[in-house]
Amino acid sequence: MARGTFELTTRVWIPRPVDEVFRFFADAHNLNVITPPFLHFRILTPAPIPMHPGTLIDYRIRLRVVPITWRTRIATWEPPYRFVDEQLHGPYRLWRHTHTFSAVEGGTMMEDRVRYRVLGGPVVNALFVQRDLRRIFRYRLEALRQVFDCPPSPHDQDVAIRRLR
Repeated sequence: MARGTFELTTRVWIPRPVDEVFRFFADAHNLNVITPPFLHFRILTPAPIPMHPGTLIDYRIRLRVVPITWRTRIATWEPPYRFVDEQLHGPYRLWRHTHTFSAVEGGTMMEDRVRYRVLGGPVVNALFVQRDLRRIFRYRLEALRQVFDCPPSPHDQDVAIRRLR
């Protein structure tokens, strides 16, 4: 693993069946619902977007007034339990986002695990990136709670970021 690699993890318990929660994530346009407005997020790939390994999805965001185009590829697609998207072009040197869905106590545990590296390494991560990612993924947790009408659960995990190497 390359130096300056970080891992973000978070999880939320949703009182709905795995199939239903996965179906929400299988529609790439639902990213609009769970992405904070300050990113000015826009999907450029026309709908519908058929999801499978190799699917390419193009986005545009604005980060701190800088417009950024972002292309991801679905690297793994295993409905209804897991999928992985990887950045091919965008603001990170590495971005590999694993989404997992597990049946837990009458609902679904949805976990995000993101391995990432940034230009500028640990210093840039500490000054800018880590703060932004916490804000983005906390927004995402709250948005998911609203979409699925569920309160916080003792099973939930707030956004955690650690250096891997």
